Amino acid sequence: MTQTPPCLLLENVSRDFGGLRAVGNVNLTIAPGERHVLIGPNGAGKTTLFHLISGELRATEGKIALFGADVTALPPHRRAARGIARTFQITNLFPNLTVMENLLLACEALEPRKFSMLRPLSSCADLNQKAASLLKEFGLWELRAEPAKNISYGDQRKVEVALSVAGRPRLLLLDEPMAGLSTGESESMQRLLHKLDPAITVLLIEHDMDVAFAFAENITVLYQGRVLTSGPKDQVRANPTVQEIYLGVHAG
Repeated sequence: MTQTPPCLLLENVSRDFGGLRAVGNVNLTIAPGERHVLIGPNGAGKTTLFHLISGELRATEGKIALFGADVTALPPHRRAARGIARTFQITNLFPNLTVMENLLLACEALEPRKFSMLRPLSSCADLNQKAASLLKEFGLWELRAEPAKNISYGDQRKVEVALSVAGRPRLLLLDEPMAGLSTGESESMQRLLHKLDPAITVLLIEHDMDVAFAFAENITVLYQGRVLTSGPKDQVRANPTVQEIYLGVHAG
């Protein structure tokens, strides 16, 4: 029986900036459909690791594989075509386009017809149907005609997650989707994340420990660019070093 390869495999992945090693010898295995959270203090290398996985940065050393295929040398658009999608810490929308127009562009991004420059997106019935479905799923339908810059920050974050899901990703990288949200907005976002297609593998960066442990099956703790510990959330929660450094619990 052939064993299914992991969705994401990192082997001794490192990234140097001059004499500074921002990420050092990270090993990580994430199974298909897994919910995995990356935690650690500011400067631990979490977002840099996301850049390495998505291709915004090249690894100085190591190997990155997606479903068994080596993608270490591929640029971001080639990795996106293989099923990697991500959000960023800062919203990355087209502010003057409507919410619907933002979604239509995302739905079209990985389609061959994106090269048909003279055909208006509004004429593509299947894309419009898909965008409408996503807007309803994310509770954004009533805002579809609003320019993205005019909607609340919490709704902008929802739009961004909807955009990342539009390309039918196999691996979704979410960089602090709850950052800057009010309590109500954060709870709404958490409900959306819990309802994501279980076939999508999700790797989430999160500062809020309650959110992280509620969402994750497995947690990886980064500290100074290296993996401090990684495993099932209960095992990580019980780790004395994690308790002391991240959860404010002092041993002894």
